[in-house]
Amino acid sequence: MKKIFTAICIFIGMQAIAGTVDTIEMKSSYLKKATKFVVIQPTNQSQQNNTQDRYPVVYLLHGYGGNYGAWPSIARQLAKTADDLKIIFVCPDGGKGSWYFDSPIDSNIRYESYITKELLPYIDAKFPTKTGPKSRAITGLSMGGHGGLYLAIRHSDLFGAAGSTSGGVDFRPFPKRWDIKNALGEYENNKERWYDYTVMRQVELLTNKQLALIIDCGVDDFFMQVNRALHEKLLQLKIDHDYIERPGVHNDIYWGSSIDFQILFFHHFFQKK
Repeated sequence: MKKIFTAICIFIGMQAIAGTVDTIEMKSSYLKKATKFVVIQPTNQSQQNNTQDRYPVVYLLHGYGGNYGAWPSIARQLAKTADDLKIIFVCPDGGKGSWYFDSPIDSNIRYESYITKELLPYIDAKFPTKTGPKSRAITGLSMGGHGGLYLAIRHSDLFGAAGSTSGGVDFRPFPKRWDIKNALGEYENNKERWYDYTVMRQVELLTNKQLALIIDCGVDDFFMQVNRALHEKLLQLKIDHDYIERPGVHNDIYWGSSIDFQILFFHHFFQKK
């Protein structure tokens, strides 16, 4: 069925001396509703002074209970970083508790399809992006950390690099939290299904160097143990990855600084020939 996109520019030009921040609304046939996202791009492109320039893209996914405005609020440096490193940032809305996959039991939870089949083509059609996995990365915080790795592993034809900060990379230890049961059913009756939708299961599909990976978590974060377990599994599978533990908890302060390391990692990835 033909997809129909409706984009309405709502807010333009937040910063004069840094990249430009736009909030856009798009009708999604997969989500069966209108949804918003933020695009942060280098200033010269937003002013349409040089239509020859094209830029790599980093998709930033928010956590449970957040929305499309979470990352611009947490990491206010993104607009300046867009200008400094010549990167476009896209911040989708992942709903309250989507975990960025397509639910096998609720047809309204189809965020994997929305991002990969609707949002990504729209961004490439409407903005001056470099296309292809060598110029596209995805990461996120908490629920979005799960989403970044989950989507990249399943769509390595679209993303060449992926990350997670404080990611819920294995949500099985938390069967009553974050509305996961709404998308996957009760854990006790669907243990195999729950495992199939975790990053811990998805990494078994990876081959080495298929993706450039960066994973970090604060040592006092409640997701610390599942991130350590993921790190150990990647070592066992002989999958190259950058892994960081440092002081921090599950909060905006940690994510606001963590994202700088991840963006630098992606920038170096984009620079490789």
